[in-house]
Amino acid sequence: MTAQNTTRPRTDEAGRPEGAAAVVIGGGLAGITAALQLAAAGVRVTLLEGRPRLGGLAFSFTRGELSIDNGQHVYLRCCTAYRWFLDRVGASHLAPLQDRLDVPVLDVGHPSGRPRLGRLRRTALPVPLHLAASLATYPHLSLAERASVGRAALALRTLDPADPALDGTDFATWLHRHGQSPRTVEALWDLVGIATLNATADQASLGLAAKVFGTGLLSEPGAADIGWARVPLGELHHTRAGAALDAAGVRTALRTRATRITRSPDGTWQVDAESGPHRSESLTADTVVLAVPQREAHALLPTGALDDPDRLLRIGTAPILNLHVVYDRTVLRQPFFTALGSPVQWVFDRTDSSGLAAAGGGQYLAVSQSAAQDDIDRPVAELRARYLPELERLLPAARTAVVKDFFVTRERTATFAPTPGVGRLRPDAPTNAPGLYLAGAWTATGWPATMEGAVRSGASAARAALSELGRPQQDPLQEAAV
Repeated sequence: MTAQNTTRPRTDEAGRPEGAAAVVIGGGLAGITAALQLAAAGVRVTLLEGRPRLGGLAFSFTRGELSIDNGQHVYLRCCTAYRWFLDRVGASHLAPLQDRLDVPVLDVGHPSGRPRLGRLRRTALPVPLHLAASLATYPHLSLAERASVGRAALALRTLDPADPALDGTDFATWLHRHGQSPRTVEALWDLVGIATLNATADQASLGLAAKVFGTGLLSEPGAADIGWARVPLGELHHTRAGAALDAAGVRTALRTRATRITRSPDGTWQVDAESGPHRSESLTADTVVLAVPQREAHALLPTGALDDPDRLLRIGTAPILNLHVVYDRTVLRQPFFTALGSPVQWVFDRTDSSGLAAAGGGQYLAVSQSAAQDDIDRPVAELRARYLPELERLLPAARTAVVKDFFVTRERTATFAPTPGVGRLRPDAPTNAPGLYLAGAWTATGWPATMEGAVRSGASAARAALSELGRPQQDPLQEAAV
């Protein structure tokens, strides 16, 4: 059954448009943000999402009695756009920040054979002194290596992430030129960079690395304080975001996939969509925001919307693997830690947020593995054999614990690949076609593929659309406290 949707602007008694209408394609953080901002300016918005839920690649699902996040997602205090998003959907209290940056770092490669604990943490001193005490006592680097880190950090602080020359250089080459040893790269720069960029230093654009380290560690003393959801991500990005969309008057159509975008002779847009076999509709709007991954965007772009649409296909992707381990007892006393000398990267305690504590006890750990090209396609049995002994090396209490469940979630195209040269491929929000805009963490936000970048992209698309519509607008990023 095909229906003509009445998303087309209503008219007054004289036949003049009563209000603008928009269709947002994609219900991830970028699409939700764009929809909320357009609706706040009085635009009538329909949001289409092919999945049965909102949230894109930051979502939850159920496994037995537990609520499981597909992957561990964190943000930093400097992520003002994502903090605005949390506030906008009434969820800031559900994803609090650390009072001060404090990252336990366990090294199991120490000659003693025993895990050695170090910490990366800050003080209240101004930048760059806020990390000086932590760096001076960081046990995983030699005295000379610690001194070299300070010099490199000061040099990194002088770089402009927007400089096109930085985009074509890899981060590892720059680190080598500034005296960083392989151990220093492993124990500090990649420790942070792999988790934030989803790439090792040799595979990461210097421009994006400069953005991450310059903003996160070298802008404000508290910029790198870590926040994460204490509830399932679905509560934030689906339930509360959906309620905010409803309250804003946005029509949200889940399980509805856009199949074609065309421009009518009168300048309006037609969006054809399907919500099941023999169930289709055609929506008419003044504005369309395409907030889907780059390959999906390429497939939907009308001819002429970009000068070189195939450049979207040259933006690579990078995987993230998450291992989920349920023990019969507590094996980790910290909320999280990261590891050296082990294939294990970051480990988070998700016992309370998953509902395990209320369901009978034990502990549930989520092991987040970024830049996981080598492991993403390994069978579960191989991953279990590879990683459970590593967790026992890192956490002695795990050696006597019983593993009640072990399962894996894989996001093969979790992020765009932040490789050198990717900056020139990332498009801005406006296209050549009036009224058509792009959003998504892969667009030209200046940020790597993070929740922050996704929200910023949605805000940019909405801001450009409202400017073209002649609507008053307010930049949400100016409302977020640093």
